Amino acid sequence: MKVVILAGGFGTRLSEESQIKPKPMIEIGEMPILWHIMKIYSAYGYHDFVICAGYKQHLIKEWFADYFLHTSDITFDFTSGNEMIIHNKHTEPWRVTIVDTGLNTQTGGRVKRIQDYIGNETFMLTYGDGVGDIHIDELVRYHQSQGKIGTVSVYNFGQNKGVLEINGSGLVSAFREKSDLDGDLINIGFMVFEPQIFDFIRGDEDIFEQGPMKKMVEDGQLMAYTHHGFWQCMDTAREKQKLEQLWASGHAPWKVWND
Repeated sequence: MKVVILAGGFGTRLSEESQIKPKPMIEIGEMPILWHIMKIYSAYGYHDFVICAGYKQHLIKEWFADYFLHTSDITFDFTSGNEMIIHNKHTEPWRVTIVDTGLNTQTGGRVKRIQDYIGNETFMLTYGDGVGDIHIDELVRYHQSQGKIGTVSVYNFGQNKGVLEINGSGLVSAFREKSDLDGDLINIGFMVFEPQIFDFIRGDEDIFEQGPMKKMVEDGQLMAYTHHGFWQCMDTAREKQKLEQLWASGHAPWKVWND
């Protein structure tokens, strides 16, 4: 089963870094967050990736083209004809297809543009800026058991403060600690779709989370898989710092793979 990663946006909320590189190439612990996402899927045996690139897409291609340089010790021997010797070569068991899906294409359009690389197969889809300890195998089994076109992973951010219950007149009737019942369920990516999803997308102008997904909801074809563990996106500098600190601690919750 292929894994499709949306990696073509501008990342304007992280403008200091996204001015020089695509948001999925912003690093956590000296490796792009895109690499972290791929490692999560790879830990569950999913190694075939299709990356929907756009903004500064050449930098994604160049990074993978030089992957040996990023992960190995190198000797440049200029005494014998400019030979390059790769030591302790470490490669991932990955097949990576990077598709230029356009600079201003919306998320739905990006998915539509990679249809030829998916064919008539079930595939997974996620965003290029969020990590979590998602049980990918459970997600896939849940999707397969439901018989619907799509399944999205949802997560309850909850509250991080005490909760006040207030009646109609403004009187505080209760004060309690937060619970899992507080907060809204949000789509965190880590989705699974049948190939019929392509029929819901009209073209480049379609925002995936609006037209196509709303149409699936109307048709009763979208299921929700609730994730109860860790998840964090990297939308802001503060969120990037949080992920950096977790990685530096040696206990990053999304590191579900072995070194």
